[in-house]
Amino acid sequence: MKLSVKQLVVYLFLVAVGGGGGVFGSRYFLPQHHSFQELENVTVALPPEAVVPYPIDGATNSTKSDNVNFIATAVQKVGSAVVRINATRKVANPIFGAFDNSMLKRFFGEDEEPIPSERIERGTGSGFILSANGQLLTNAHVVDNTDTVQVTLKDGRTFDGKVVGIDTITDVAVVKIAADNLPTVKLGNSQNLIPGQWAIAIGNPLGLDNTVTIGIISATDRTSAQVGVPDKRVSFIQTDAAINPGNSGGPLLNTQGEVIGINTAIRTDAQGLGFAIPIETAARIAHELFTKGKAEHPFSGIEMAELSPAKKQELNQKKQLNIQLDVSFAIKGIVANSPAQKAGLLIGDVIQKINGKPIKSLAQAQKIIEFSTVGDILTIEVHRNGKTQIFKIRSGTYPHK
Repeated sequence: MKLSVKQLVVYLFLVAVGGGGGVFGSRYFLPQHHSFQELENVTVALPPEAVVPYPIDGATNSTKSDNVNFIATAVQKVGSAVVRINATRKVANPIFGAFDNSMLKRFFGEDEEPIPSERIERGTGSGFILSANGQLLTNAHVVDNTDTVQVTLKDGRTFDGKVVGIDTITDVAVVKIAADNLPTVKLGNSQNLIPGQWAIAIGNPLGLDNTVTIGIISATDRTSAQVGVPDKRVSFIQTDAAINPGNSGGPLLNTQGEVIGINTAIRTDAQGLGFAIPIETAARIAHELFTKGKAEHPFSGIEMAELSPAKKQELNQKKQLNIQLDVSFAIKGIVANSPAQKAGLLIGDVIQKINGKPIKSLAQAQKIIEFSTVGDILTIEVHRNGKTQIFKIRSGTYPHK
């Protein structure tokens, strides 16, 4: 094969700098926050030839009745409503302008840029159909800041998707496609999950469409801080069902084939740990996004911390407090000019009740506040310096950065 001088120069230049184009890596659309350093985004980037297409006719292998277990039955109820989402966006080329292009311009001319200033990134995630008229649910990081979104159904049909709304605080997004009479999922209940229950994940890991994995519910009510994403407002479901790059936005099912969560993230420093957004949170946010185009989150301005004996001692010393109760958490920060500060709450206060409900965990407190409405009055009972005090807070709107 003969190369022109121009082709040879560009080829040698790209080899010398390690290349600058191509698809994005496993951290595609990963927000560059310190809080995400321990997480690997589960959106995967693949070359087009590596994506395995759905069967055009949607046919599945026939199975004998003695081979159909509860997993297969659950998957058959939902599988046709799980979709692949391909997204593209333009990003700045990291090698553009990094080197002196004067030599290259001798071959290409002064008006021609040998290295493009932008490149196209492509990513693949998952989603599922909520309504027969084409309303879809997925993760925000799958479609955030995208230029195009393409949705592929299990039967092979492909549609252009319109991103109706994105909520980065919960990592939930909704997409609409122009179609009717679509298969839909059935939403379940995640409020009464017990560790040890079966959990089934469906998605498109590594571009392998409609892949099914099975595991158990490992834990519930994992706080955002525990998972490593303190800027989020979610009490996560933890599962050991295999969740890999490309599973983002796919459903987590119970044994009845009902959706109990959205698979969203895996830790890079561990194996067998996956996390899902509870379906109640996702459905509530999806409804707001479809009806209003945005989601509002109640804001109190309270930052709480779990208290080990060492943490309690550190908080007492640094803040000159006297936390003596055998408690597991306390207020460690109050946002300036927030509803909590205006109501009179202080660092070191130990929250005992919210709206009359005894608080036994950070996740419980977070959930009560999150499921309230902007403008609601929260009655908070705290223990301070040996005394019980009650404060009333009118929740504000969570400040978007």
